[in-house]
Amino acid sequence: MHGCTSRLLEEILVHEKFHGQTVWEGAVHVFDVDHPKAKTCFAWTSPVEGSERRKFYAVLAIPPVFTAQDAVRAAIVADNKNEET
Repeated sequence: MHGCTSRLLEEILVHEKFHGQTVWEGAVHVFDVDHPKAKTCFAWTSPVEGSERRKFYAVLAIPPVFTAQDAVRAAIVADNKNEET
């Protein structure tokens, strides 16, 4: 997705809540990447509501994203902004 080579480092379980409600829960794969702007990338999939398809995410570790949880939060915010426009 970001046009670079990668190597899987680990898998981290993330449970993101908002106002006490689960908004996302699952495994985030952490990759070492050969990218000019980042050394790490966080990747996961989520189901597409109303279908059997999945949406793929790959978020580079560029501030303010430092952790897998940061990456999930950033994707949730971006998805919500896209739905509003």
